[in-house]
Amino acid sequence: MKRSRSQVDIGLLLLRLGVGATLIGHGTQKLFGWFGGHGLTGTATGMEHMGFQPAKASAVAAGLGEAGGGALLLLGLATPVGGAAVAATMASAATVHAEGGFFATEGGWEYTAVLGVAGTALAISGPGRYSLDRLLGHRLNQPWITAAAFAAVTAATIAVQARRRQTLSNTTTPDPTAH
Repeated sequence: MKRSRSQVDIGLLLLRLGVGATLIGHGTQKLFGWFGGHGLTGTATGMEHMGFQPAKASAVAAGLGEAGGGALLLLGLATPVGGAAVAATMASAATVHAEGGFFATEGGWEYTAVLGVAGTALAISGPGRYSLDRLLGHRLNQPWITAAAFAAVTAATIAVQARRRQTLSNTTTPDPTAH
C-alpha cells in the first residue's frame, strides 16, 4: 500500500512533536532545573564527574543541544541544524552510558541512540509539509545545510570526546592494594 503525501507529513509532524518535546524537557532540566532537573549548577557538577571540561560550558552545550535542537525539530525550523545538534548531543551522551551496555534499564545507551537516530533521520528527511521550514520556502532546510551542520557537529563531537578521554585518563584512582 502506497502512503499518501499527507500521511507522510502527519507522520513527520508527530515524530517531530514527540522527539522535540522530549528533548526540550531534558534540556530545560539541565539549563533551568525544570521538571525535576538539577539546573545548570547541578548539571555542571555532573558533567565534571563524567570528565567533560570545562564543566559549565559542557552543561550549557548539552542543555542547548537538547532544548535548542528539540525546539528546532518541534517547530520544523532549520531542521538540518536541529537534527544535527540533537545527534551530536546524543552521541556524547551515549559515550557516558556505554559502560551500561545497550539497554537503558541497565544504564545503557539505548535511549540516547533512539533520540540521536530520530534527530538524524529528521535532518535528512526534512520536516514535512507542516513546518516553519516549509512556510519559509525551505531556505533553512537545504541539502548543503544538512552536510555543513553534520560536518560541524562531527568535528565538535570528536574534539569534545578527545578532551573527555584526556581528562578521564588524567584522573587516576589509587589502587587500594598498592603499598
